[in-house]
Amino acid sequence: MHLSVELRFPAPVEAVGAMLADESFVRWRAERSGGPGGEVVQVDVTGGAAGAFTVAVRRTLPTDQIPAHVRTLVGGGLEIRQAEAWEAQQEEERRGTVSLEIAGAPVRLTGTVRLAPDAGGDGAGTVQTYEGEVRASVPLFGGAIEEAAADAVRGALAAEERAGREWLAR
Repeated sequence: MHLSVELRFPAPVEAVGAMLADESFVRWRAERSGGPGGEVVQVDVTGGAAGAFTVAVRRTLPTDQIPAHVRTLVGGGLEIRQAEAWEAQQEEERRGTVSLEIAGAPVRLTGTVRLAPDAGGDGAGTVQTYEGEVRASVPLFGGAIEEAAADAVRGALAAEERAGREWLAR
């Protein structure tokens, strides 16, 4: 299943890239986007906003927000592992790759992520675009699991957008 999500931030690409490379922000965002009952297990940021950097986050989430028929496949909790590898900014854009997997469940998201000036705004903002594929390797139920996972990813990214806007407003 293809997934495409856009997040918008009221700051230039350089400021959003610096925010995404800030380990304090990454932990703070993960704590807010996990919802009640979730826990941030590990946050690692390697490199920095001036060049290429990678972000790795491991967190746990309760399964009460996913459909009951899918919940039986994953148990009472989920461990989410997310990794983003960002290239150095080139001109007005920054590009990277993203991988998200759910430990103990046959679900994985892989794709690209991009920061670019928000052409729809006043030119001072940034749009962060995620493009990827959600795959579930379960016969018969794969489509339903992919749909549930895509909905969960969209919800988590919306929470990350709210957290980023709040961080930038400080």
